[in-house]
Amino acid sequence: MPPAASYKAVLNVFNTCSDSVKWYFDQVPDLLPNYPYDVTLAYLFLRTERAQNRALYCGVVKLHRVSGTVADAAVSAQYLTRDGFIDLYKNVFGHDLAKATRGKIKKAEKIRDRVIHGKDVSDAEMREAIVDVFEYAEALNSDLSAAAGFKPFGDLRGFKGRGQPLDNSTTRWLLKGLGFAIA
Repeated sequence: MPPAASYKAVLNVFNTCSDSVKWYFDQVPDLLPNYPYDVTLAYLFLRTERAQNRALYCGVVKLHRVSGTVADAAVSAQYLTRDGFIDLYKNVFGHDLAKATRGKIKKAEKIRDRVIHGKDVSDAEMREAIVDVFEYAEALNSDLSAAAGFKPFGDLRGFKGRGQPLDNSTTRWLLKGLGFAIA
């Protein structure tokens, strides 16, 4: 994709995103024209990290039938690094995060880190990182929709289905086995 030359070009990319991604990043149309790019980038990464937590939560609840209450506590308490997410993703979903999907966010993460740590970053780099986050969201939604039937960058109502969850004790053991830090 050619680089976005202005905030309007970034908005055009955003407007081509799926409805679920636009719903999830609903503040982007207000942020881009009214705030510096670093504000939009910070918002996108805050929401991306939340979506990654949602992916893990939904994965264990839907695929492994764990108790939602215990899963919520486990995911909330988990110290999640970038590599930690990749490891837990593999454990929860039974396959590695697609290399193409991972590649969509890697460059944006580097730019985000430079921005957050006060380094000089050009507007063009930040616009590119913003677009990369949109592409990552679409790719992760596509991957998880195919693998587990839900989209973490979207509305999750009804994601679980009617299955009965495991009891809390069994849930704790299962989550430990998957790599979650359970007390």
